[in-house]
Amino acid sequence: MAKCEICAKETRFGNARSHAMNATKRSWKPNVRRVRIIENGTPKTIKICSRCLRSNKVTRAI
Repeated sequence: MAKCEICAKETRFGNARSHAMNATKRSWKPNVRRVRIIENGTPKTIKICSRCLRSNKVTRAI
């Protein structure tokens, strides 16, 4: 399963409801990307969600 290594956001489960209110199982997956970051002066590859990436919680390696 996809999981952000910064905020621990992961797959959520619930029901999809039709117009007749029939319930079927479904899941919501986070928008996780593999990104190279700088951690303690060394480049490292982690899985991070787009929200953490957008809010500059890590420093990207170029």
